[in-house]
Amino acid sequence: MVKKLIYILLLLPMACIDPYQVNVPGGPQLLTVDGLIHSGPGPHAVTISQSATYGSIFERLIRPVRGAIVVIRDNEGNVILLEEGLETRGSYFTPVGFQAKIGNSYTLQIQTAEGKVYTSLPERVESAPQIENIELKTVKIPVKGETNPRSGVQLISEINDPADQKNFYFWRLSPVVHVLEARPDLHFDQRTLTPAPKACCYTCFKTEAVGNQSLFIAQDDSFNGLKTRIPTGFIEDNGIRFVNKLRVDVNQYAVSKEAYRFLRLVKQQAEINGSIFDPPPATIRGNMVSLDDPEEVVLGYFIAAGASKKRIYIDKSDLTFRQNTVIIPDDCRAVDGAKLFPPADWNP
Repeated sequence: MVKKLIYILLLLPMACIDPYQVNVPGGPQLLTVDGLIHSGPGPHAVTISQSATYGSIFERLIRPVRGAIVVIRDNEGNVILLEEGLETRGSYFTPVGFQAKIGNSYTLQIQTAEGKVYTSLPERVESAPQIENIELKTVKIPVKGETNPRSGVQLISEINDPADQKNFYFWRLSPVVHVLEARPDLHFDQRTLTPAPKACCYTCFKTEAVGNQSLFIAQDDSFNGLKTRIPTGFIEDNGIRFVNKLRVDVNQYAVSKEAYRFLRLVKQQAEINGSIFDPPPATIRGNMVSLDDPEEVVLGYFIAAGASKKRIYIDKSDLTFRQNTVIIPDDCRAVDGAKLFPPADWNP
């Protein structure tokens, strides 16, 4: 009996199983608009892409929308034609010299290569106060299972909020420029597995977009008409950026009440579900609509804002805690984006 049972069990894995066919809907491709024009120097960019709805198997697939006609109109009847970047397909740029005018309203209009037309609701440009000062605060973030915490520099801006208007703020960091230190004398030939020191170069300058790990926004309910200090950015220490000196511009935008509400919803979802780089669990509609199909869901937002900015140089001695320095055993020019000479306006 036992032998017979064993024989039956051995035959079971050989039985044929008909595959179950699962039809997974791909979901519609949603147009996504990320546009910001402001009163500061340009060029300003509008990026247009298509992405699948949340839950689709293609939800992480983002495709640039190429060959569109993109224009910005203001309330004075001016029309500004944006040109698509040659190296950044799907991104459209304002002409050199264009700056949004304080008090004017702007509308973004898009016609895709397929002939579909989209427009934004008008956005009014409000004035932005100057950033008086920027303070630094080293922040350590414990990492579970790691002895060395993550860390970085929090930027705290001081502003004098105007008392005669309701203000909504949005802060964004420019790409940083930092001194990159390498050790070409430690170069090792991977083919021969022998030391192969190089004579050059030890020091370069690298420009990179570090972004923010969160959205930095605020409204002046609690500090209307007062001087205030508020966090406006964060730069993570990756063991390379702060080995010498780093430069960053803090861009401050005075946005509309509607734009602030949109950014606040995005921030809330990002903080609940992960980071701003994760896809949101629900679509957040912005101020873009389809003129062909009012029911079509269009994602993103077109922002027109007043702008101010302040530049700051951060020295390694400004940090109260630093990550272990990453050794680069090669010519510093071998690092992607590194250049031997600093930007023309480098002036620490």
